[in-house]
Amino acid sequence: MPVYHRLGKVPAKRHVVFRKPDGSLYHEELFGTEGFSGVSSLVYHLYPPTIVKEAGKAFSVRPEIAIEDNLRALSFQGFEMPVKDDYLESRTTLFVNNDLHIGLSASKNGTGDYFFKNADADELIFVHQGNGTLHTNYGNLDFGYGDYLVIPRGTIYKIDFETTENRLLIIESFSPIVTPPRYRNEYGQLLEHSPFCERDFRLPEGLETHDEKGDFKVNIKKRGLIYPYVYGTHPFDVVGWDGYNYPYAFSIFNFEPLTGRIHMPPPIHQSFQGNNFVICSFVPRLYDYHPEAIPAPYHHSNIDSDELLYYVDGDFMSRNNIKKGQITLHPAGIPHGPHPGAIERSIGKKATNELAVMIDTFHPVKITKAALALEVKDYYKSWMLEPEVLNNA
Repeated sequence: MPVYHRLGKVPAKRHVVFRKPDGSLYHEELFGTEGFSGVSSLVYHLYPPTIVKEAGKAFSVRPEIAIEDNLRALSFQGFEMPVKDDYLESRTTLFVNNDLHIGLSASKNGTGDYFFKNADADELIFVHQGNGTLHTNYGNLDFGYGDYLVIPRGTIYKIDFETTENRLLIIESFSPIVTPPRYRNEYGQLLEHSPFCERDFRLPEGLETHDEKGDFKVNIKKRGLIYPYVYGTHPFDVVGWDGYNYPYAFSIFNFEPLTGRIHMPPPIHQSFQGNNFVICSFVPRLYDYHPEAIPAPYHHSNIDSDELLYYVDGDFMSRNNIKKGQITLHPAGIPHGPHPGAIERSIGKKATNELAVMIDTFHPVKITKAALALEVKDYYKSWMLEPEVLNNA
């Protein structure tokens, strides 16, 4: 996050003596990314963050691949994924490549008696249903419907839900998740034509310092394995920190749509990006206002990217028979476009209330066995015209 933030107590200078009231030293930790060249934060602990009591046997959460290579339009009913009690157990990966994993979570409860750290990837969690609090050693973030939670890799966190019906879209990125560079100046400030500004981001607050010793379970994900660790001190023993590396929240409802007289291309909806992928937010907005504009998107040959759309709410104008939580995959190499009748229906319409998240990957995704359990049969045939329409064409 290219905004400096600070909570709690920190010394006047980096890497200098910083003592507790009893005269002993606080323990400074540099939490860096991309070696020493990425964004970082300096974190001050009551105890060394290295006190490991146990390192349990790792177990695999690597997804099972069902389809390595795909050239069919596919669709999946995300809300048909079974609900589980535990947050970590409910996380299910549906699509993968070397740049990111995309999956869903449907859990009644949060992290319970353990903490979680993803040492593999930055996480972007989109909250479709549910509300609660994300607890980290950087402070807390309350969240609810429509929030994106951006959690840098290596962040130890807990999720507490206030609800029992919780549906999340989870993107794990093996590169940092950032806002589009074209919306930032050379100093990192968001520009005037950006569809959001710094005021729209919610930063951690309410830093809680836990001076506790005992057995603290931290499940650490690395290379598709979960390593159960037990630490001897509470992971949230931080008295202060400052820097640029920390989790934050952004509501999809704070994305200000860019519109035009005629249909604008999908990049105007972009909110985030990582290496070889972009994330876009389709939000309620006015349609194109040329007197002869066609609000429905034109047919598109996405020759260089797989397009995944996660449907959140509202009536998605270009699709027929779409449900909440449904996912469509339109692979690179073949054209896709509005369903039959959608173009005609859109003419003369003034606005849409659709809400969706789009992920375009610049390398093809593989499809997991878990995804196939949610597949909508023969979705790729859903553009078939009625016989009388074909005869009159």
